[in-house]
Amino acid sequence: MMDQRGAGPRGGGPQGADEAYTRTKFDLKGFLHLIRQTRPKYWQLWVGLILGFIATGAQLAVPKMAQGIINGLKSGFNSTLLIIAIVLFLGSALINALSGTLLGFFGENIVAKLRQTLWQKLIRLHVSYFDNVKAGEMTSRLVNDSTQIKDLLANAFPQMANSLLQLVGALVIMALMDWKMTLVMIIAIPLVMLVMRPIMRQSSKIGLQRQDALASFNGETGESLGEIRLVKSSNAEDYETTTGYKQINKLYHIGMREAIFDSIASPVMNTLMLAMFIGLLGYAAVRVADGTMSMGTLLSFMMYLFQVIGPVGMLGQFFTTLAKTNGSTQRVQDLLKEPEESFTDGENKSVTNQTVAMEHVDFAYDDDDEPVLHDVNFEAKPNSVVAFAGPSGGGKSTIFSLLERYYAPTDGKITVGGQNVADINLKDWRSQIGFVSQDSAIMAGTIRHNLTYGSNKDYTDDDLWRVLKLAYADQFVHDMPDGLDTQVGERGVKVSGGQRQRLAIARAFLRDPKILMLDEATASLDSESEAMVQKALGELMKGRTTLIIAHRLSTIVDADDIYFIENGHVSGHGAHQELMDKLPLYREYVKIQFKE
Repeated sequence: MMDQRGAGPRGGGPQGADEAYTRTKFDLKGFLHLIRQTRPKYWQLWVGLILGFIATGAQLAVPKMAQGIINGLKSGFNSTLLIIAIVLFLGSALINALSGTLLGFFGENIVAKLRQTLWQKLIRLHVSYFDNVKAGEMTSRLVNDSTQIKDLLANAFPQMANSLLQLVGALVIMALMDWKMTLVMIIAIPLVMLVMRPIMRQSSKIGLQRQDALASFNGETGESLGEIRLVKSSNAEDYETTTGYKQINKLYHIGMREAIFDSIASPVMNTLMLAMFIGLLGYAAVRVADGTMSMGTLLSFMMYLFQVIGPVGMLGQFFTTLAKTNGSTQRVQDLLKEPEESFTDGENKSVTNQTVAMEHVDFAYDDDDEPVLHDVNFEAKPNSVVAFAGPSGGGKSTIFSLLERYYAPTDGKITVGGQNVADINLKDWRSQIGFVSQDSAIMAGTIRHNLTYGSNKDYTDDDLWRVLKLAYADQFVHDMPDGLDTQVGERGVKVSGGQRQRLAIARAFLRDPKILMLDEATASLDSESEAMVQKALGELMKGRTTLIIAHRLSTIVDADDIYFIENGHVSGHGAHQELMDKLPLYREYVKIQFKE
């Protein structure tokens, strides 16, 4: 089972579970460092907070003015004080809405930049990272954790600051007015919160549209990360970065609309609660008639109660958000610390007419001491066909993974023209390799999109039809309703296995690689599809250095050189008949595999 690990991701790594990030104390230093990396617009934060404090101060003044108005009714109606109270009330609502909008924009700006940083990082990480971490966990870092950080910055923290000011201010004023009534009202807060609970529950439905957009974003990025080998072998990192940015910008604009809505919803809810409390004044008239409390004092207390209930709930939510954000911050920081592939180091080198070779290569995965390859040596001369044969799990796919530079050898080296490939620019190296696998990856989109995937060049329709014809794929594409613009569905579900293979071969023709690597796909194809695929592969192999993981006897027989791989080691190599004569293991393999 050795080479299977090179072909697909393994289970979640040690940091896959949220419990690994549980902390007893919020890491403020780490959180602030993460935020500074996004270069936020701090003026939005400070202006938003200052406006919030001004609005809170104005709201605290309104109940006291209402008390003066009511108590002064016996000596005459103070219209000036009423106008000032109305202006303060409406002004505070307007300023609060503006504060919420600015803080919302501040948070959305941070989360957009953070997601861009994370997406660019993810798409450039080494394949070994994807082996150890589940795709769902990675998209969770990109979507859920970044949203959690935004919620703390744009919502929880400003609301906490305003809530503390409002809570302390209201309680101090109430205690100075009548400490006994203050004590009674504090006891009554839980009862009033029960009344507010249905309203708070309804407000949670506001984020449905955002959640739908997040789900779409999660699905599209998950597909790209799930086919990370195709992304890298196609040099499509820049394309995926641009595509991801578009999705992030869509979420950014939805988030700005949500920020505006939230900033309007909160003042409206406050107004409704205030109206309810004023309605209760009629019931309290009897107490006022007893002379134990003035009407103005009662009204003032009711209004302050309204200002106390909200902050109490906000403070509880703040500490919950703080705990969640601590884990999110740690996970995001750990991701950003992961090493990534470099596309700037190394020199460009043409591999045309160069010999490709492995020299004493050993390889083991980072988390496993058991070697997958041991002292592997092979040589592929220019324009020759080299086949790799042997039992499943022997290490053939791992050899291909090392050639694509998904991993680096533990020992030994891979050379081209005598030069270590580690010294060649990674993007330039992969641009000269074409890989057609057993289960060729197809991305959601059109046939045109799949043929040109990862390429920076512009192609005409004639260019695309030419490579389709070379791959014996032009006929079935012609028969499709939209031709080159036909949608193939997620992971190419709308095309057959044979058609998918021929599209992958056409894509390889378009890339015009100098080195061709094939993992023959015949087992799952019907005889007609297999014949068409083999004809297309025959055309593709002409004039190229070709490395094949062979599954057909005819491929083995026709190869210039055959390397028999068993248990991660080259047991022998040579032409077919030569190996049949001198290598019993190979002879037994051919007898069992091909019934020869």
